[in-house]
Amino acid sequence: MSEVMERKDLTMDEVPEVSTAVSAEQTDQRAGLTHKWKGMPRKKRRKIIRWIVIVLILALLGFGVYKLFGGKGGKGEEQVITDTVQYGSITSKVEGSGMTRAKENAAITITTPGTMTEVLVTEGQQVTAGDPLFVVDSPEAVKAVEKARQDVEGIQKQISALQKNMAGLHLAPSYPGKLMNVKTLNPGDVISAGTPLADLNDDTRLRLEQYYSYAYEGDLYAGQEVQVSIPSMMSALTGKVEKVNMVSRITPEGSKLFSVTILVNNEGALTAGMTASATVTVNGETVYPYEPGQLEYYRTGQLVALVGGTVISSKLVNYLHVEPGQVLVNIDGEDSEAEMYGLQERLEAAQQELDKAQKNLNNCRATAPISGTVIGLTTTAGSEIDTQAPICTISDTSTVLINADVDERNVSLVKAGNAVDLNQWDHTASGVVESVSLSSTVNNGVARYPIVISADNPDGTLQVNSYISYSLIASENDNCLVLPLQCVRTVSLEDGTPASVVYVKGEKPANALEGIMADEQIPEGFWPVQVEIGIQDTFNVEIKSGVEEGMEVFTQIQTTEVWG
Repeated sequence: MSEVMERKDLTMDEVPEVSTAVSAEQTDQRAGLTHKWKGMPRKKRRKIIRWIVIVLILALLGFGVYKLFGGKGGKGEEQVITDTVQYGSITSKVEGSGMTRAKENAAITITTPGTMTEVLVTEGQQVTAGDPLFVVDSPEAVKAVEKARQDVEGIQKQISALQKNMAGLHLAPSYPGKLMNVKTLNPGDVISAGTPLADLNDDTRLRLEQYYSYAYEGDLYAGQEVQVSIPSMMSALTGKVEKVNMVSRITPEGSKLFSVTILVNNEGALTAGMTASATVTVNGETVYPYEPGQLEYYRTGQLVALVGGTVISSKLVNYLHVEPGQVLVNIDGEDSEAEMYGLQERLEAAQQELDKAQKNLNNCRATAPISGTVIGLTTTAGSEIDTQAPICTISDTSTVLINADVDERNVSLVKAGNAVDLNQWDHTASGVVESVSLSSTVNNGVARYPIVISADNPDGTLQVNSYISYSLIASENDNCLVLPLQCVRTVSLEDGTPASVVYVKGEKPANALEGIMADEQIPEGFWPVQVEIGIQDTFNVEIKSGVEEGMEVFTQIQTTEVWG
């Protein structure tokens, strides 16, 4: 205490002297340091600065480690976040973008030289299908059509002639019947065109000519049924009058007769040359013919080789019953078939050239092929035609089509007929899904499926050949149980199959799962329950079954750091 009092007794003159002395000494020291630093080489000064920086960094790291492991702070507090199952509404949307295009475009080109004589439209003009556009004078277009038509007609004549010849390569009858007097043919035999190969007698029906007295004129008529008696078979068959011929045959007794041709179906027992007679009932009276007649084949003819060549196979057998179109003889026609194939290819190409030439000639007096706007007109009256570029282009933008795509997760939700909301540079419109392709393209491991959307554009407000975004409601539910997406986990059951679960808080539910394999730590007091999920949006998912309204479920663990 006395020492302190003694210091208080010091005069003010003494204190400044001491203070001044110290200050002078310090000033000298600083001046010396500054002199030394300035006199130090630059390389050495940089080295000292680097060491100072390193020491500071290590000091800061050491302080951080201390705070983390040895200080009062650094302790994490865990908070269990939960959500409650509740009723709500949910809407699942599919969104994307695409490129707009006109529903239809038509370009008119003249491919032959010519002169434009009239131009009847202007660029930007609205036209209706059929409106005249321009007139071109092109003699070359007329010549091109004439030449193309002559080429087509010439090839058609060659094909027709070859077809006649080729018909004989696979010889077949034109009517049914029985073969007789056949020519024996073996594979390798050479035959000439016109060679008779067999007689062909149509015995499916037989004819019988009968004569009746003029006393029954008008009583017999075509289609009338008659009874045909065949003595050799001791039987009678039903026949029909085919034709009545009012001839005049006079018998030795002086009677006048007319003839009737009768047809009899042959079930296989009849043949030409059999004696037969036909009776007919007229007003209850049986009318008899003047005399019996003989059955004749319905028709007869010969099977003749139409072309010459080498026999490949033959099915000609005496008394063989054949049907129309049944191939009986095959003749080598390899060269003819190759020629026919070549002619058909030439005809197809020639027809295409004729179609192109005719279209070009029609374009010389062009009319609008579609309704729309003239968006390109490259000529004026009196100018020569540019055969390499379209003269006029018409675009129908009354309906706009959007080429877009949808990824594999949502493609099953998009159907033709879905309503679509469109947005192009803040201009909104409505559209409809026209089609969904089943063919996908894969990019970066994701499959995308092309879709086409159509939108009415009567005012032309939607620009074509421009990007546009789309959004459609794939599905929605206005009254369903919902949970945040992060509440639902995918786990593996005991058999390895995946399942969607939520962890319910409280006493263990009756439907709690056992033995599941989860990849996270779940707090105590929460039990895994399998749920059936439905549609989902960006944040929530529909819960179809497994839990009830009001249940509290685990969402996540939130960890916070607290520093003391």
